[in-house]
Amino acid sequence: MKVIVTAGPTREPLDPVRFLSNRSTGAMGFALATETAARGHTPLLVLGPTEQQPPVDTEVFAVETTEQMLACVLDLLPDAGAAICAAAVCDYRPAAFSAQKIKRGDGAFSLDLVPNPDIAAEVGTRRGTRPLAVFALETDNGVKNAAAKLARKNADVCVLNEPAAIGADRASFRLVFRDGEHRDVGEITKAELAGVLLDAMGITGPTA
Repeated sequence: MKVIVTAGPTREPLDPVRFLSNRSTGAMGFALATETAARGHTPLLVLGPTEQQPPVDTEVFAVETTEQMLACVLDLLPDAGAAICAAAVCDYRPAAFSAQKIKRGDGAFSLDLVPNPDIAAEVGTRRGTRPLAVFALETDNGVKNAAAKLARKNADVCVLNEPAAIGADRASFRLVFRDGEHRDVGEITKAELAGVLLDAMGITGPTA
């Protein structure tokens, strides 16, 4: 089975030298791709810009912006049996791109932003019976917000984490399910979380 895994950040260009992005390294997506392959499935890694090297023997689809990631995911979805949206995409992008470098001025500078498409929600409307997992990084009201995100995205399970998980090998995670159940999986590595999540999605294999 082919499994789509989105990973890393996206970048939204402001001018030829500047962009909006975030601190995601792609490590969670890499762990998911590695575990997916170990279980005998084919990971389709849709990867935003990152300095980290993706796992070997993984089919990588490099993208930059959120719109590019969405287009790639929707192109791959018909042949995929499951999807995991683990990328930390930019929710907004500059309303206009400046073809010339924006010069420093003496006064304040305002930046107009417009919403980006919602990749997980788009997948949720098209997934059919495919399992879909999403991630929620929250600073407060975590379980409530994760449950609401599940409903909005039409996903099966949401991995709830906190900003401390970014760039860390170990972190605390909680799984939130559509039926209202939520399960604390404790402080584990991202490799261990990959196994827990794939089990929860029913994506089993030789290591399960």
